[in-house]
Amino acid sequence: MRFARFVAFVAAFFFLASIPSNCQTSTTPAPAPAPAKPKSATTTTPKPAASPYDRTLLKPALLKDVAPASYQVKFDTSRGDFTVTVTRAWAPNGADRFYNLVKHHFYDGARIYRAVPGFVVQFGISAYPPVNAAWEKATIKDDPVTQKNLRGTLTFAKIPAPNSRTTDIFINLKDNTSLDSQGFAPFAVVDDKGINIVEMFYDQYGDSAGLDQEPMKKGGEKYIATKWPKLDTIKSASIVGAAAPAAKPVAKPASTTTAKPAPKPQQ
Repeated sequence: MRFARFVAFVAAFFFLASIPSNCQTSTTPAPAPAPAKPKSATTTTPKPAASPYDRTLLKPALLKDVAPASYQVKFDTSRGDFTVTVTRAWAPNGADRFYNLVKHHFYDGARIYRAVPGFVVQFGISAYPPVNAAWEKATIKDDPVTQKNLRGTLTFAKIPAPNSRTTDIFINLKDNTSLDSQGFAPFAVVDDKGINIVEMFYDQYGDSAGLDQEPMKKGGEKYIATKWPKLDTIKSASIVGAAAPAAKPVAKPASTTTAKPAPKPQQ
């Protein structure tokens, strides 16, 4: 009996030992990592930053397009929008100069740097010093004065010297007909509703900011924003199409207040 049990034990031992190894759970080895790709020896040249202004503005001599007989320009400002109608026959040289400046976005970002209540508002200093430097001596010939400096008309500023107009423009806030005999030739007029926007431009600096033109031209927007931060801004000025033929200055409402004389518009 004991011998039979011994024989059964030995038989069971050899049975377990004979089980093949492939019946056991096996683990598949992880694949070897792929070799790293070699780095390129070529260095990518960074693209130059886009210019904040139209580079053509640095070459005034190239901007000689002849303006249409009549066209409109829309001003988007910090006070709202207004549109002006240009009539080339009024002052051909001024109309052509204005057309080229607007077409190449000279006035975009410019400040209304002078606002004298009951007289004029004035602009024409670029936000970018290199542009101001390029146009400093880019003068145009005088135009005969064919229109009166009535309320709402646009006229290029100038100094007493002949043929001295460049980029500065003023908008008459009242009838300044005394300027007619001094060579100030209107070339455009603000639309009826737009004059209300023009009269809203910040004017609490009086003529103080207007007398600071040279530092403004050299320092651009960075200087103006620091010293004269409340001046209103022309966000953009763009040509929007031909105008209706009957553009006329805006009549001023009757007033019993006599305005004090103000300095002449100058560059």
